[in-house]
Amino acid sequence: MPITFASLTDRHGVEVVDRLERQRYRFHAADPVSPTPVDPDDFHFPVGAAVAVRTSELVLPTVVPVYVRTADGDMVAEVTQFERESVPDGAYSLDLCTRIKTYLRVDTGFDVSVDMEQTRISFDEPTDVRVGARSRHDRPAATVTTTTDPLDVMAAVETFGSALQTTDPERSYPTLRGHPPALALGDELDVPSTVDRPDTGVTLELPPDLGSIYVAAPLAYYLGAAVEPGPAPRLVTDAGFEYALTGPDGYERAVERTLKHLFFLDCLTRTEGYYEIDLHERNVVEPHVDLDFAALYDRPLAEQVAAYLDVPYAVLADHVPDWRLTAHVQPTADNAELLPFVVDDLAIVRTHTPGGADRSAATATEREFTRSGTGDFTRSASADGLARATDTRTERVDYVEPAATDTLEQAWLGEGVPIGASKLTAAAFQNRLDRETTEGDITITVVQNDARMEEERRIAGEVYGDREDLPFDVTVHENLTTAELTDALTDRSDFFHYIGHIDDDGFACTDGSVDVREIDAVGVDTFLLNACTSYDQGLGLVEAGAIGGIVTLSEILNEGAVTMGETIARLLNSGFPLRAALTIARDESILGGQYIVVGDGGITVTQAAGGSPNLLYIQQKENRFNVNIVSYATDQKGMGSITVPFIGKNKQYYLISGNIGGFEVDKQQLKDFLMMEEVPVRADDELYWSSMLLAENLTELTGQRS
Repeated sequence: MPITFASLTDRHGVEVVDRLERQRYRFHAADPVSPTPVDPDDFHFPVGAAVAVRTSELVLPTVVPVYVRTADGDMVAEVTQFERESVPDGAYSLDLCTRIKTYLRVDTGFDVSVDMEQTRISFDEPTDVRVGARSRHDRPAATVTTTTDPLDVMAAVETFGSALQTTDPERSYPTLRGHPPALALGDELDVPSTVDRPDTGVTLELPPDLGSIYVAAPLAYYLGAAVEPGPAPRLVTDAGFEYALTGPDGYERAVERTLKHLFFLDCLTRTEGYYEIDLHERNVVEPHVDLDFAALYDRPLAEQVAAYLDVPYAVLADHVPDWRLTAHVQPTADNAELLPFVVDDLAIVRTHTPGGADRSAATATEREFTRSGTGDFTRSASADGLARATDTRTERVDYVEPAATDTLEQAWLGEGVPIGASKLTAAAFQNRLDRETTEGDITITVVQNDARMEEERRIAGEVYGDREDLPFDVTVHENLTTAELTDALTDRSDFFHYIGHIDDDGFACTDGSVDVREIDAVGVDTFLLNACTSYDQGLGLVEAGAIGGIVTLSEILNEGAVTMGETIARLLNSGFPLRAALTIARDESILGGQYIVVGDGGITVTQAAGGSPNLLYIQQKENRFNVNIVSYATDQKGMGSITVPFIGKNKQYYLISGNIGGFEVDKQQLKDFLMMEEVPVRADDELYWSSMLLAENLTELTGQRS
């Protein structure tokens, strides 16, 4: 089982651990507790494992909204920051918004209070409390085999809706959207009998070509729609409703707009369901639309779709959350096997036929910077450490530059090396599915194989493992031999940070080179190869068992590499996924464009303290501050998740991801917010960290010493 429970060793309490997703959460207790397994079926909502503890009080060490329900799931109370609720005797389910989805079952009255730092659940006397949790990890429940015939691929994509756990608007919550069936190419179409698509009354009629099918796959999945060939792309329902998937911007943009349109209005309608919350987006949109959300909630999906699409998208556009990911897909048959993983992310899919990209213009400034006479050295493995006269990778590698989009992250599925996007591979996703459970601490391995690069090694040693809420095991190596580096790569490690040289022969060691492409299997999950031209070795790590990592496309100056290494390390340590961390870090160095992600860029090394990682933008207005929050979706908190920014007097929920704000607060309110967790902050085009700003009493923001 991925979910386990254990008594705390340093104080009274119990820890919930998701051994697959490397997530953990603590409950502090007033009394010594010994978790005893109980039946998970005792809970109204699904849980993977459950225990009982006996205590007079449970304290959650973070600010957590608590939803109190009857044993049958009806809402009784919602308690958020600076609120308190007394609940009379009865049987209750407590829905906790912790990073691991957790529920409590009690058969007595209790008090719930949430202050500035923690959440407290108190009983009049010691009582039995059942604690249940479920992993957010999901995997395909079946494998569908398809040929390369577009009609068979249509039939295969049509099965994706079988993974939906509900066809109500609640499917806009990521936890109620299961992983679509895996796809495999074969000689004939084969859909297992266990794959059962819901009858939602919605059909997508599409041109019978792979590009059109790939683009519509996320929409078909989200609607549980039938997929059929047709003369023109359109959405139709059993009741006769028709909606053309065309427009002035073309088919792909029309499908993207339709998915966002339907998903967003589901997020508003679901507030009439299990979570009757005060949602910001509903508050700002409802006055401008003629929709009865309470009535819509109980109507069939096909009728909801018709009502939603009657609302002009222009009314909604400014309030739809920024999408997490655009996947640019080369429309070839072999990419069909990657499609379920892209759809699981509810990504926007665009097709792209690579025509190559000219790297000469893109790298001209970087090369000039490299040769600018700064006295710095490159991280090439040449004997003198100087930049080569030409970039040989530009001459022998096909580069691809997908068109820019307004999503927070970009990915490429196809041949060639992408510029400005991560490189998705089938091996990475399979490695993620095959990931083994672990009981131990988060293991981080740092290797420095050049004494001149000590600064980055020192910074990495300070950054990794500085989280009080997480146990880390950080190991630092210097000047490894080929045998020692091979051991470091094959030993199990959650994250591998390499500081040194890489060339065509592989990782440079004191006695030769290690080419990871010659290693059968590695134990590294994620990695940062902060060396010159580390792309090929990064792909080799993924093919040998790793899930994803950050690599470079060309030679890099040591000074720029240190800046990138430190920024990436801090972002990963704060819970940002690989792709998001690199997206932010690229702005910190002129050489940022030389770094890309290979493999599954959605994976995180550590969990975010607040559930989802945030980047703050702060502007001072006289004696007050305007704060905008950019929230990043993760695999644990995907599109459709909600958050409550505990800043100032805010009580509203917001949809993750993208910009949330702006909140106008005074200096003390800003300090209180920054104290909650370590977050990156942009102000005046500079990147700071909340702990640094607090240590200087916000001097950097105010420009004055207090």
